[in-house]
Amino acid sequence: MKKTLLLLLAFSFSFFSFSQDSLMWKIAAKKLNDSTYQLSAKSTIPSGWHLYGINKNVEGLEPIKFSFQLENIKTVDEISSIKKVETIKDVLFENKDVNVFTNDVDLHQNIVIKGVIPATIKLGVVGFIAKETELNPLAETQYEIALEGGVVISNNNIKLASIDVKNPVSQCGDKIEKGSLWTVFLLGLVGGFIALFTPCMFPMIPVTVSFFTKRSPTRKKGIQNGLLYGFFIFAIYALASTPFHLLNLNSEIFNSISTSPILNIIFFIIFIIFAIAFFGYFEITLPHSIAGKTDSKSNLGSSLGIFFMALTLVIVSFSCTGVILGTLLVGTSSGGAWALTVGMSGFGIALGLPFALFAIFPNWLENLPKSGGWLDTVKKVLAFVEVALALKFLSNADLVSHWGLLKREVFIALWIAVCIGLTLYAFGVLRLPHDYKGQKISTGRKSIGFIAIAFVLYLAPGLTKTKYANLTLLSGIVPPLSYSVYADEARFKGLEPNVINDYDKALALAKAQHKPLLIDFTGWACANCRRMEEQVWTNEDVAKEIRENFILVSLYVDDKAKLPVEKRTMNYKTKDGNVKDIITIGDRFATFESENFDQVSQPLYAMLDNNEKLLAYPVGATFDAKKYLAWLQCGKGGFNSK
Repeated sequence: MKKTLLLLLAFSFSFFSFSQDSLMWKIAAKKLNDSTYQLSAKSTIPSGWHLYGINKNVEGLEPIKFSFQLENIKTVDEISSIKKVETIKDVLFENKDVNVFTNDVDLHQNIVIKGVIPATIKLGVVGFIAKETELNPLAETQYEIALEGGVVISNNNIKLASIDVKNPVSQCGDKIEKGSLWTVFLLGLVGGFIALFTPCMFPMIPVTVSFFTKRSPTRKKGIQNGLLYGFFIFAIYALASTPFHLLNLNSEIFNSISTSPILNIIFFIIFIIFAIAFFGYFEITLPHSIAGKTDSKSNLGSSLGIFFMALTLVIVSFSCTGVILGTLLVGTSSGGAWALTVGMSGFGIALGLPFALFAIFPNWLENLPKSGGWLDTVKKVLAFVEVALALKFLSNADLVSHWGLLKREVFIALWIAVCIGLTLYAFGVLRLPHDYKGQKISTGRKSIGFIAIAFVLYLAPGLTKTKYANLTLLSGIVPPLSYSVYADEARFKGLEPNVINDYDKALALAKAQHKPLLIDFTGWACANCRRMEEQVWTNEDVAKEIRENFILVSLYVDDKAKLPVEKRTMNYKTKDGNVKDIITIGDRFATFESENFDQVSQPLYAMLDNNEKLLAYPVGATFDAKKYLAWLQCGKGGFNSK
């Protein structure tokens, strides 16, 4: 494993050491017939370097090729070159004969484009370039080229001139304010306090505080050092979010990251690994060299030494705090960089505060529980919680990608299994590493067992085909009611209004039936969206109002399915000056929301008339059914008045 990491680091270094501007391509396309084009790519290879051609005899060496952004592009033949290909004996591949290009390279390949041919396409050149014993992949720069006879694709009505979000027809609804950062801060604070009671952190409190109080020349100096130590812990966590500010990422991008199937799967794997470690089967530690270097700096004395002591604590405790911090990062990422900063600041304050307080009031240490077996219990209970959280991340990826792996009942059954495992452990039936037969079970541990049993009893109806399957307390956490293993979804009648997921189709239907359009900007992995659907939309009066008086269209901003080629928009310039490619369904709906309603959060509800004019101020999650109903009726009243 260590060797693999070193190879990856070496490869990354070599990749970045090769200038991405050192191999620039001149790419063009020549039309041969209605659907066939000939691509050409020319470049000059730097002196001393050689570019690998097609080498079928060399295992693992990818041939040079064009990379296409559109999946409806098919190659007709292999890539060819006007310039002569050289054959050399390459030391990088055991002195085998390999085909390479040096100096100038001129590549050609024919492609066929099926369906609608766009006016422009983006493509790049993929391959490997080498110099002596240094091997680098080509920087895959995307070049935009024109296609003769291609169709110019419009912006597909992304920005509607008819919508004036500041002046709706009816002055009802609330002007949406961004989510309170205080909520994010409190989540970070709670996460930090939970992390305090892990085996990596809790024993460090009396040890570190005693160090400051006994090694300092005066009590005043000890208090100052303790306060400084706590402050540095807070500062390290707060400053860790700085890169997100420097990258200037907008909230829409954060939302895309947090709903990414790849990211959620990575977190699923990480949480499972950490859970196994917390169960006691192995220990996770960062490389000793990292902790050792920071620890050695802590002997520098004064403020700098205290800073490195704090940094050492942050590093060595990562095996316990990492999972909690990771949950916080994913949970707050849709709020943008400042939400991350505020959340991590709360986390850092919770970790640093005890060190400062106990330095001021060292007598409190006498009342602090002694480290012991209870810490091992906390660690193993957290392991069960981590397994449950891991399943949530996997569920997010499953929902967004529509794999159908973790339908609602499957997910609930797995959570029940986790809770049963926790119950058996809490009462000593299930023994994990470091447990022994006849071990005394504390009252607190038994209480955890009873809580787990109660949770199982609450979850159980979720497996049934009855009205009790709607677990309202877990709306948005477990998969939605509509994502069910039961083929017959009759139990959902009256719970959720029928919805349309195509804006153009819904608008046409609204005009045909002369009804206002209710837009629901939602997401597969949106917790508050599920709460609205399962707690507010199930209200009899709300459901009736929507069914009888509106055409409801739900637009999923995290849908990763690709749009048809003719509905994609390349290099779309947003109103804030950014340029983006609209490739997926989610790209289109997220951009549609931000461009027309100045919002990127979900859920968001907006009402339009048949001329696509805004009937009322859009509203976000409104868990008061009466208030939401009043908003709907106000919008309908504005529609009728016109």
